[in-house]
Amino acid sequence: MHSEYGQQLMTADEVAEMSVPDKSVELVRGLLVVSEPASTEHGRIQANLTFFLTAFVRAHELGVVFGQDTGFKIQSNPDTVRGPDIAFLAKERAGSIPKRGYAALAPDLVAEIVSPDDRPGEVLAKVADWLEAGTRLVWVIDSQRAAARAYRANGSFSFIPSDGWLDGEDVVPGFRCTLAEVLQ
Repeated sequence: MHSEYGQQLMTADEVAEMSVPDKSVELVRGLLVVSEPASTEHGRIQANLTFFLTAFVRAHELGVVFGQDTGFKIQSNPDTVRGPDIAFLAKERAGSIPKRGYAALAPDLVAEIVSPDDRPGEVLAKVADWLEAGTRLVWVIDSQRAAARAYRANGSFSFIPSDGWLDGEDVVPGFRCTLAEVLQ
């Protein structure tokens, strides 16, 4: 199958079998998107949030937290495989994770950390892909502005200042951490 621009479309299975050394890859509507690895600052913020979220999820046996660039197949024909910076999947859905390839589902919670080179439209397109696929809550963390936004499946969103809280709402019940802790 070819895209409207004549490019050969790929499938999630083809991407799962390939290797692009030292790069991050996603598949967006059948088209391979290759990017540079995340910056050191990006990785630090991702590790901080992963630490807080994982500790809480494990202590309360709520599900599974996935690290940076774990692929999820969120659309088929043409395939889309997105790799969020952090993802959470509730315990009752965790059994659907295959040993190989990509889980064909959307996580319950996704966190995306804005990199300096990210364009706002691309970030919003990624948020829309997650929500359309069934993700219930998406946090977009912008370290340059020391702020975040929480986007919900019902179409609402909220702004989170640096002294505000990332809240798991009804997706990760009881989870809260300050954005300042994540950014420090």
